[in-house]
Amino acid sequence: MYKLLLCWRYLRTRYIALASIISVTLGVATMIVVNSVMQGFTGEMQNRIRGAISDVIFEARSLGGMPDYEMHADHIRKIAGDRIEALSPMVVVPAMLNFRYGNNWITRQVDLVGIDEQSQSNVSDFGKYLQHPANRQAMSFDLHEDGYDVRDHQSVAEEAPERKQMAYAGWKHRREAARIRTFQRQYLRTEKKAPAPSATSPSADPFAGHSVVEENRFDPAQQQHAGAVLGIALTSYRTPEGEDRFQAVPGDDLKLTFPTVGQPPKAVSDSFTIVDFYESKMSEYDSKFVFVPIRKLQELRGMIDPTTGVGRINAIQIRLKPGTDGEAVRDELRKAFPPELYCVSTWRDKQGALLAAVDMETRILNILLFLIIAVAGFGILAIFYMIVVEKTRDIGILKSLGASSRGVMGIFLGYGLSLGMIGSGVGMVLGLLFVHYINEIADFIGWLTGQPVFDPSIYYFHEIPAVVLPWTVFWIVFGALAIAVLASILPARRAARLHPVEALRYE
Repeated sequence: MYKLLLCWRYLRTRYIALASIISVTLGVATMIVVNSVMQGFTGEMQNRIRGAISDVIFEARSLGGMPDYEMHADHIRKIAGDRIEALSPMVVVPAMLNFRYGNNWITRQVDLVGIDEQSQSNVSDFGKYLQHPANRQAMSFDLHEDGYDVRDHQSVAEEAPERKQMAYAGWKHRREAARIRTFQRQYLRTEKKAPAPSATSPSADPFAGHSVVEENRFDPAQQQHAGAVLGIALTSYRTPEGEDRFQAVPGDDLKLTFPTVGQPPKAVSDSFTIVDFYESKMSEYDSKFVFVPIRKLQELRGMIDPTTGVGRINAIQIRLKPGTDGEAVRDELRKAFPPELYCVSTWRDKQGALLAAVDMETRILNILLFLIIAVAGFGILAIFYMIVVEKTRDIGILKSLGASSRGVMGIFLGYGLSLGMIGSGVGMVLGLLFVHYINEIADFIGWLTGQPVFDPSIYYFHEIPAVVLPWTVFWIVFGALAIAVLASILPARRAARLHPVEALRYE
C-alpha cells in the first residue's frame, strides 16, 4: 500500500514529471493521427486502384494484340475457372485527344481504352465512377438527355460543391451548341456573301435561292458520334475553393488520333461524342483514360479479321471471387502462356512501386515519431535519477523500517508506469478525437491561416480519409508504456541497491 501512496505523492508534487507526460501524450497522439491518415490514404488508394484495373490483368506484349478473345478466355477459365467471377476484353493504345474550347484547341496525351460496355462493370468498379445514374446501373455509350450529377455522388460530405455546368450536360447542351454553331455559320455566310446577280443577267441561276440538302449529312442536333467516356480531369480543373469547372461536358465532340496495327503503323483520327465522365479519385487515371466502344476501336485500328469478323484484343481483365489468392492465379497463368508473348500481373504488380513508396513513407514516419516518445523516456530516466539522489535519505529510512529492495524498486517502476499510463491514455484520447474531427480542424486552420491545409485540387477528393485500426492504437499505447517502464528500471535498481546505513551515514 505504501508504494501506491508514494507514487501518488510523487505525481502530485513532482511537476517536472509533467514534461515527460506531455512528451508521451504528444508522441502517442501524433502517431495515432499519422497512422490513421496514412491508413486512410492507403486504403482509399488501394480500393481505387483495384476498382480501376481489376484483380488480374492478362496482356499481350504487342500493341497489335492477340487474336480471338473467346479462345484465350476459354483457356483462362480452364486454368482458374472456379476462381473467376468475370472476364472482359480490352484494347489499350496511346492516343492524342483534341477538343475545342472557345477559339482554342486543347490537346492532351491519353491512354485510349476500348471496352465492352456489357462486361466492363463486372470486372471493375468502372460503373460506380460514372456521373450519370443510368450509366451506373447499366453502362451505355449513348448520350443521355440530361440528369448528370451536379454534385460528386462519391463524396461523403453532406453537401459537395456544385458542378453547375453539369446541369446542362447531355442532349440539351448538344442541341443548344449545334443551334449556336448554325447561327454563327449563317452569320459568317451572310457577311461574306457576294452581291446577288440581276434577274435579267444571262448568268442568273434560277435555283440560286435553293440549297441541296445531302441525305447523309451529319446533324449534330439529332445525331452523335461514337460515344466516349473521359477521365474527368481531362476536361476540367479544380479551383482552390474546391469548385470543378469544365472545358467540355457530355454532349461535346472531340477527336482522337492513334496508331493502326499495320506495318508500319499509320495514324488515324475519328470524331467521338463525350457521353459521360469517369471519376476514380485517382489523378493518374482521371487525367489519362478515355474509354470508347471496343468494336469501334478495333475497326479503326484494323484489328478485325475481314474473313471471320473476329477482332483482336491486347488485354483481358479478370475479376476473381472474394477470398481468392490473386498471386496464385497469376503464377498459374504465367506458366500456361509463353512469357515472351504475354504478361500477367495483379493490381498490386501494376502499382507496386507506388504502394511500396507509401509503405516505406509510413514506416519512416513511425520511426521518426516514435523518437518523440523515446525522448520522453530519456526525460523519465533523468528525472528518476534526480529523485533517487534527492530522496536517498527517504529510501534509507524506508529500508531501515523494513521495506525490501524489491518494494523500493517497485515504487519507481510504478511511478514510471503511472507516467506512461497517464501520458499514453491522454494521448490516445486526444489522437482519436483529432482523427474524428480532422476535417473540421483542417477547415478551421485553413480559415485561420488563409491557406487550405488539404488542397482538393491535388488529391481530387474533398475530405481527408482517416481509418483507425484498433490493433495499431494498441501497439502505440503499449510501446509508450514499455518505454516509460524501461526508462525507470535503471534508477529503480540503483534505489533498490542502496544500503540503509550508507544512505543515512551523512544525515
